[in-house]
Amino acid sequence: MAIKDWPADDRPREKLLNSGAQALSDAELLAIFLRTGVSGLSAVDLARQLLNQFGSLRALLEADKTTFCGGHGLGQAKFVQLQAVLEMGRRHLESTLTRGDAFTDCDTTQRYLKQRLRPYAFEVFACLFLDNQHRLIHFEELFRGTIDGASVYPREIVKQALAHNAAAVILAHNHPSGVAEPSQADIQITRRIQSALQLVDIRVLDHIIVGDAETTSLAQQGQL
Repeated sequence: MAIKDWPADDRPREKLLNSGAQALSDAELLAIFLRTGVSGLSAVDLARQLLNQFGSLRALLEADKTTFCGGHGLGQAKFVQLQAVLEMGRRHLESTLTRGDAFTDCDTTQRYLKQRLRPYAFEVFACLFLDNQHRLIHFEELFRGTIDGASVYPREIVKQALAHNAAAVILAHNHPSGVAEPSQADIQITRRIQSALQLVDIRVLDHIIVGDAETTSLAQQGQL
């Protein structure tokens, strides 16, 4: 049965309009993105098949072009469309941080950092440069390493903070292992960076570690 023949309350688009996007399943959200199905499969059936093929919605969203385009009913046009949607989501979160107080709005900050850093299979160390009202000036990925770690240079962070005229920073890096628990090395480098920035009167507000399912704030742990 075609989706147009379903009861109105069961159609993904109508369900979203009536109840909001949060009421939809992964398959229903994906079906709206797909717009149409393929021969013998409705958009929802195709979405369910793709979720089974990729293993999860996240795996599909983070797939590279070759893997994504290998999905049934997918192709380069859909890949381009998806990348545009994902980038709009990232920019929306970034604009929220720019308008608001990045430090007190910790949830938004962590969601933004998770979206930016979680997909990497290697370690990336980044920094949020903030003004004197703790609003976002600039986000920058500063160091990249192997899956085991990244070389982080405090003097480079000081240099970039001064270049952006930052009054404060939030440090962040991902753990490709998926575990967001800080290591002793994480704590040590945070304190080294903190000491270096104190010399130029720039505060380290937090160091957020991004794992697979969660993030950890060193400030909330009392490590700063």
